[in-house]
Amino acid sequence: MSSSGSTYGDIHRYEPARESTTAAIAIVLLTIIEVVFVGLFTYGLLNGWGLTELGNMYLGGVLAVIFVDLAFILMLYRKEFLPDVMIVKKRRRKWEDLYVREEEQYGTESFGDAWEQFKRAVYPYYKR
Repeated sequence: MSSSGSTYGDIHRYEPARESTTAAIAIVLLTIIEVVFVGLFTYGLLNGWGLTELGNMYLGGVLAVIFVDLAFILMLYRKEFLPDVMIVKKRRRKWEDLYVREEEQYGTESFGDAWEQFKRAVYPYYKR
């Protein structure tokens, strides 16, 4: 579905989310795994596993698994449960639009009119 106009704020394209049951089940299972690893990390942290060299590496590995699992949960949620929406945005003026005059869009000559360039350099408000 798309709107007809292309003014600021119009929805250009809208595709609803698929909302599959398989993705929902996968998200629930990944969440359970996430809770287990967060509990294991908390248990290790409270029992001082981080004070030994091997325990510290183990806690780092558990923390990495936690973040990777969280990334998969978020990826599945974005892909399956959020709609694909494209909104028309207003184009801002870029630096080329602000500082380059229309007659200078293809460049300027280096020594074209040296006297005019000298006058502009000496007096910046000389005819624009």
